[in-house]
Amino acid sequence: MKKFLSILWVAVCCMTLATPAQAQLKWGVKGGVNMSKIDWNGGPEGNKDNRAGFFIGPMAEFTIPVIGLGIDGAVMYSQRDKDDFKQQGMEIPVNLKYTLGLGSMFGIYVAAGPDFFFNFKDMDLQGFEAKKKQVGLNIGAGVKLVHHLQGGVNYQIPLGDSFTKKDVQREANSKTKTWQISLAYMF
Repeated sequence: MKKFLSILWVAVCCMTLATPAQAQLKWGVKGGVNMSKIDWNGGPEGNKDNRAGFFIGPMAEFTIPVIGLGIDGAVMYSQRDKDDFKQQGMEIPVNLKYTLGLGSMFGIYVAAGPDFFFNFKDMDLQGFEAKKKQVGLNIGAGVKLVHHLQGGVNYQIPLGDSFTKKDVQREANSKTKTWQISLAYMF
């Protein structure tokens, strides 16, 4: 029994060491469309309808093919909303991704993780101040095609406010909720 457990332990260690050797690191470019909606709480603006923006930047993906589990991240220039309340900045999503391969040419994935947004544009419009840093949660799904292309849909749930106003009479704040449609090319 002791010999069997020793052999089993060696086999498990060898499999654990062999799996990272098969892991893949890919680099690529990701871009797409933001559809943002600002939900006001106590603000005079009312809720804004979906407004189009865009995002683009480099991305990396680390996957373990046999398991289908991986991590992807990107550093992108992102523009949300338009007109007076337009937010421009750097967006850094980091997602845990699970891919189910349906052959070597096609796969379906689901992803979730945090999203960090750093606003470049200073705004003090009608007493509303834009937050410099925003954190959200990504939930998304998509497809992988021909080993190089990825298309996806993503929803960003804000965990904090995007704009705030502290007035003597009342306090107002807003959250920017965003749908993203993306296309990525992996090298």
